Amino acid sequence: MKTSIATVSISGDLKEKLAAIAAAGFDGVEIFENDFLAFDGSPAEVGRMVRDHGLTITLFQPFRDFEGMPEPQRKRGFDRAERKFDLMGELGTDLMLVCSNVSPVALGGIDRAADDFRELGERAARRGIRIGYEALAWGRHINDHRDAWEIVRRADHPNIGLILDSFHTLARRIDVETIRAIPGDRIFIVQLADAPKIDMDLLYWSRHFRNMPGEGDLPVTDFMRAVAATGYDGPLSLEIFNDQFRGGSPKSIAVDGRRSLVHLMDQVARKEPGIAISVPKMPDRIAVEGVEFVEFAAGPAEAEELGTLLSTIGFAQTARHKSKDVTLWRQGGINIVVNTDKGGFAHSSYLVHGVSAYAIGLKVEDAAATVARARALGAEIFEQRPGPGELAIPAIRGVGGGVIYFLDERSELARVWDVEFDATGDDRRGAGLTRIDHVAQTMAHEEMLTWLLFYTSILKTRKLPMVDVVDPAGLVRSQVVESEDGALRLTLNGAENRRTLAGHFIAESFGSSVQHLAFASDDIFGTAASLVESGFATLQISPNYYDDLEARFGLDPDFADRLRAANILYDRDGDGEYFQLYSATFGEGFFFEIVERRGGYKGYGAPNAPFRIAAQKRLMRPAGMPKR
Repeated sequence: MKTSIATVSISGDLKEKLAAIAAAGFDGVEIFENDFLAFDGSPAEVGRMVRDHGLTITLFQPFRDFEGMPEPQRKRGFDRAERKFDLMGELGTDLMLVCSNVSPVALGGIDRAADDFRELGERAARRGIRIGYEALAWGRHINDHRDAWEIVRRADHPNIGLILDSFHTLARRIDVETIRAIPGDRIFIVQLADAPKIDMDLLYWSRHFRNMPGEGDLPVTDFMRAVAATGYDGPLSLEIFNDQFRGGSPKSIAVDGRRSLVHLMDQVARKEPGIAISVPKMPDRIAVEGVEFVEFAAGPAEAEELGTLLSTIGFAQTARHKSKDVTLWRQGGINIVVNTDKGGFAHSSYLVHGVSAYAIGLKVEDAAATVARARALGAEIFEQRPGPGELAIPAIRGVGGGVIYFLDERSELARVWDVEFDATGDDRRGAGLTRIDHVAQTMAHEEMLTWLLFYTSILKTRKLPMVDVVDPAGLVRSQVVESEDGALRLTLNGAENRRTLAGHFIAESFGSSVQHLAFASDDIFGTAASLVESGFATLQISPNYYDDLEARFGLDPDFADRLRAANILYDRDGDGEYFQLYSATFGEGFFFEIVERRGGYKGYGAPNAPFRIAAQKRLMRPAGMPKR
């Protein structure tokens, strides 16, 4: 499997781009002409720089407005091509992309274009150069890979081949199955990009909203299955135009890019056996059976405050670690670990971020296989020497540098609580909480695609459409990653400014992290009554919300009064009902949520978010007031 990426796909100058591309593990690079023109060095220097990084130049691009031109533009086109051939010789590459003509003076005609490419092929052959023809989705006469292939076929020259780009085919909703009839050796390179589904001008969509395969909504896997079925075994190259990526970290985006290609081809190979492309071996995406635990890093004072809060929610401190200052709080199937030990990664996290939910433990089918897949996809493996009597729990680094542990029933990991902890005998009655319904992670908006790809490529999950959450200080983008059966539900919330509640949390916690945990109850009203008895401080919701709610849903007044009295928020969809109540914020914006789902409700109460945020902001520390 030969991986490549166009320099236009990531930010930085050419030196920075090449360093990031090489560090991410790519085999090759497409040199985008503007990146070369902006570089203060000769073509030979660029070629040496590429080779010094262990890369090859897979493609030089783009060469525009060539085929089907009247004179004198036709002659000028061939003259331009000769100059590019000189440049390519110095760079050390043999493939040039010619994109379909968009000039208003282009004449069109399949045979006319084929004649032009036949002559160009003769000229290229004398220089040891190949020409790849690509149909732009907005080409004046050629905007379909089927027509581009027909031109290549009629040109009938060994130095003229086809370039396929997933965006151009999928954006025009062209049947990808038509690719299967193209001989694989006539495809010179394949360019890959995904994109969110947006109804807009094709050129603008392409130039601003492309993203990595798996980050968008286009059926890139189906496209690549059809390509692989042709017998093609050449480079797979990313060509991404994205405003966000242009301002992002070149290293991070390059890592995402290679991860997206490896994940894509793993899925293609599983659905299209016998392909010529050699795909790295790895376990399939791993099913998640639930959230086994969430671990907080804290200091002694914060741990006491957190313990008090957990007690009012009905948690019991059921166990203490045998050798560390770590306690286990439990209710139903929920395990909350509070780590105040002054050694190890948890303490380092506390010193940097303050009190935070720095680690999540996921119960999976096979913990070792999960980490093996994560390693193959470029995830950072987390290792910390176990203490006396501790288990070595497989783990990787996650959002904001936190840790994701993996446990299973097939190994000694299933006994972690018995092996590492001693029971305290605390068996207080709970408040009816049964499991973790979802984990909400908050991050900068520009990080969202990274973590979306991270979760969906490693774990057997799917992504739901993005929604906008309205905060009085701006929008927060929210997207759900979940397993089919709901055993794992993650909400990724991207903050665009620090004045929102989410943005404040990131700024004050010095990075992305878990901002809230949602616990499930089978009887929200019973849970609410228990919380009152235990002294839980429920987030107070504006009475105006309930007046509107009653009218909007046609609720029975007595039912609406029960919601109002317990500060429970309510939502309804075609599948059922959803109930939510919240704690006040803890620390710099962390909070707990308690939910009940009835009748198959599948959402997350997004319509209620503005009212919850407004209530939480009323309790926030005023700007400029020092922390306690």
